[in-house]
Amino acid sequence: MRIINSFIVLLTLFLTPAPATAISLLRDSDIEHALQQLARPILQAADLPSERVKVLVVDDLQLNAFVIDNHHIFLNAGMVLKTNSASMLQSIIAHEAAHIANGHIARRAKNIKTARSAAGFGMALGIVAGAAGGNVALGTGLAIGLNSSAELNYLAYNRSEESSADQSAMQYMRRAGVSLQGMADVLEIFSGQESLLPARQDTYLRSHPLSRERLRQARSNAATQSPSKPDLSAEYWYARAKAKLAAFLRPPSTILARDQRKLPKDLRAISLAIALSRQGKLSEALNQLRIAQGIRPRDPFYQELYAELLMRNQKFSAAVIAYEKAVAMAPKDSLILAGYGRALLVNNQISMALKTLENARARDFRSTKLLRDLAVAYARSNKPEMAALVTAERFALQGRLKDAKIHARRAVLGLPT
Repeated sequence: MRIINSFIVLLTLFLTPAPATAISLLRDSDIEHALQQLARPILQAADLPSERVKVLVVDDLQLNAFVIDNHHIFLNAGMVLKTNSASMLQSIIAHEAAHIANGHIARRAKNIKTARSAAGFGMALGIVAGAAGGNVALGTGLAIGLNSSAELNYLAYNRSEESSADQSAMQYMRRAGVSLQGMADVLEIFSGQESLLPARQDTYLRSHPLSRERLRQARSNAATQSPSKPDLSAEYWYARAKAKLAAFLRPPSTILARDQRKLPKDLRAISLAIALSRQGKLSEALNQLRIAQGIRPRDPFYQELYAELLMRNQKFSAAVIAYEKAVAMAPKDSLILAGYGRALLVNNQISMALKTLENARARDFRSTKLLRDLAVAYARSNKPEMAALVTAERFALQGRLKDAKIHARRAVLGLPT
């Protein structure tokens, strides 16, 4: 089956035009888990399978959120950091889920030929997703691009669709018991930008046209919603995702100087741990992380972070042991498995590394770091054709289709027919 899937990748690459500029994802198992906790009640209210619609973070500080298929909701890191409450972020997720549920993606798919540059990340997702499932149609269905002006027009919704998505999103939020004030607060962020030139508007506004009526409707619905008790679980997972994202993206000095007394104690500790580790203060960072682990001793993501900090500081043998504990807590988590495989690889445990990385790849095809490590493991296991194939997949996922085709040709020469 792997060989069949490989040729799906190769064939698709040879038939795919080069993209404009690719986007990249920020893959972190903890952050993605937190976002999925926020998304689950919204997706269930929308009658969408919460286990199949994944929320992913884009490595971009611009304000934007989008969908390109029926299985992914993309949130720019900047959008997550701009929000101030769980309900704000959930309203964005609800709006994007509504575009899926209301069939707006299908409408745009019919116009794909008008988007000449529609390759980019969506096409790459299609290539690699098709290989993951052995499904050429799946790969074609995800072939939507993101970056050129043609792609932005392709992603843009009309005002009718935006209003429809708002109405559906508010229904989902009501059913899920989420405050509608979150949607009004999000729309307020963009309310002063309509009169600006498009080049000066946030990306989100350019693909999600705002109107005073949309904002008025959101305010009106929020005002008439019956008050409910704060969802402490949602607020915790929101704070966790935002705190960890900020700790990795903001200057460490900013994180260390910030008053974080409003954060739960464990989140305060991991935020400080990440900032300290980025300053090279491993011992202090691990001490902070132990505080978080003392509060949540069975949390696999805190154990993963402990292992990751050891890896970043070249404590490879200790990192292997730490990752083993994380895998024992979450044996099906692809990103934790990928980290464990990387630790094994740099610790020269090649056979075990290859097995672990293949397991991780089978569970999640979207990590370029995983694909890079898997290619190294194949090369060091004397399987150059598989190394070339996985490298082709990685370049495709990065939007570097010219490089992907070079490695795909190398794979063709070595793979059995």
